[in-house]
Amino acid sequence: MECLYADPERRAYDLLGLYYGLGRTFFNPASTKVFSRFESLKMAMENYTIQATPNDRSSVLQQGGMFVFKGKKLLYARKDEGTGDHAPLDDVFSACNVSVA
Repeated sequence: MECLYADPERRAYDLLGLYYGLGRTFFNPASTKVFSRFESLKMAMENYTIQATPNDRSSVLQQGGMFVFKGKKLLYARKDEGTGDHAPLDDVFSACNVSVA
């Protein structure tokens, strides 16, 4: 838990230069893979309620990323290009020097 950080105001997104916006979320080629699984997405959303959404609904347009640090040293950085575009786990594990066997 001592290595878990929260950022409810999402300041780190700006600091890290992560992508944001309608185009990145819905119209980016990197987003097409998640929308190509529409039926699975529809099933996952069956129990979704607007009450679970933060008051600032623009947060759904925020893309994330993966950053691996060792202390203050940045070992790996990758910005998600669009919805459902995530860092390959092999790359992340490699940056952490963890064997995937």
